Amino acid sequence: MDCNTNNIFSDYDNKPFNFNCYKGIPCFNKCCAGLKLILTPYDILQIKTALGISSDNFLNKYTNTIFKTGYRFPFLKLAMNSEKDDICHFVTDQGCSIYDNRPAACRLYPIGRAATTIDGEENPREKYFFVREKHCLGFKEDKSWTINEWINHEKAGEYIAMNDQWLNIITASKTLGKENAIQKIQMFYMASYNTDKFRSFIFGSNFFHHFKVTSALKESLAHNDIELLKFGFKWLRFSLFGDKSILSDQCFTLLEPI
Repeated sequence: MDCNTNNIFSDYDNKPFNFNCYKGIPCFNKCCAGLKLILTPYDILQIKTALGISSDNFLNKYTNTIFKTGYRFPFLKLAMNSEKDDICHFVTDQGCSIYDNRPAACRLYPIGRAATTIDGEENPREKYFFVREKHCLGFKEDKSWTINEWINHEKAGEYIAMNDQWLNIITASKTLGKENAIQKIQMFYMASYNTDKFRSFIFGSNFFHHFKVTSALKESLAHNDIELLKFGFKWLRFSLFGDKSILSDQCFTLLEPI
């Protein structure tokens, strides 16, 4: 979560570990300040839906865009509240105000997950590790977990599954090419982070002049944000890298070149 302290990461040895966090533990809420937390598209969708605000409002108020050296795409960092000791906007004295919709990194904490995709392999390669911050007293508690028990308890499985679909894009070995590179990055930003604008793009452009979709898929894209995000991931693999696997979907047909 907070990466300012050196040597806070250690290997997970595949053995049960002790951890617990609750209101009343002396370090309660301390892990929610000074975060350098990268938000995934599914994180953003869940939080902005819970808040009942538009994608634009959420992105403008609660995120900072960063360009990491060596990465092709922009990433979004959760903004901290500079007026309140650089703490997360969603933290209260009672704990997290969006707890049921908190980001994947918050769910997994104090476990971290690193993953990447390899061409030709169906599943991503993953590695779990401990995040042991000095202020955290949770490791001294007597509650024991396996990694799978922790993931299930924190309801992180659906987040991991959705994030791995996006991982296929950000770790893809294929290049963007030099043609229309700026437009491709803009498309990445919109389909990944701004579901409202991505829906407007699909329904307000010539999209359906080039592609035929079933009425069921069209209805889903119009009203189901999660299905829209999943479709956006498929669309990005097609539009960024020329991955034509989307054309094998019986719900989606290319009518004419775009």
